[in-house]
Amino acid sequence: MEKPTVRHVTDSRVLAALAHPLRRRLMDVLKVYGPCPVGLLAERTGQAPANVSHHLKVLAAADLVLEAPELTRDRRERWWRLRDPAVRWSNTDFDADPAARAVADAASSLNLDRHVALVRAWHAAPDEAHAAWGDGPFSTDKWLHLTPEELAQLSREVTDLFARWAERPAPDDGQRREPVFLFAHGIPGQP
Repeated sequence: MEKPTVRHVTDSRVLAALAHPLRRRLMDVLKVYGPCPVGLLAERTGQAPANVSHHLKVLAAADLVLEAPELTRDRRERWWRLRDPAVRWSNTDFDADPAARAVADAASSLNLDRHVALVRAWHAAPDEAHAAWGDGPFSTDKWLHLTPEELAQLSREVTDLFARWAERPAPDDGQRREPVFLFAHGIPGQP
């Protein structure tokens, strides 16, 4: 099986397009559910179709999403898909230009805000939802003593583990599988 590509973003204009809460959510919906028409994206994000269409055009101009005309059933319907299954960037790629670095920092901050908001939403979910998932949801953290090279190796191992789970074929066992958000951060820090 060929590994999905991860787009490494080095253009601050692409990050500027991504650094918007609704556009980030639209990318998530397309990642979780695959290609969708505007109406379904609007429904899943609680937004007006015209607003969704506007933000999809911004994402398309940044080459983050593509139209999927082969999925259209009539002339009024527009389907969209992700260009790449994942994007990543390093803020240090933008160090030479203070304005570009500010955009990268804003995109990273928005990304972290999105992660934290998803975790907070889970903690605020009703008791019935927590009971249904039992001991599955988790949080873990560790303090490690690492070199920069060791942290890079750990990053690759964690990323590969996530990819194996994301790429595995779902067993045909009749069980319903729900979207599950998983994230990890490994950063230098002081307790």
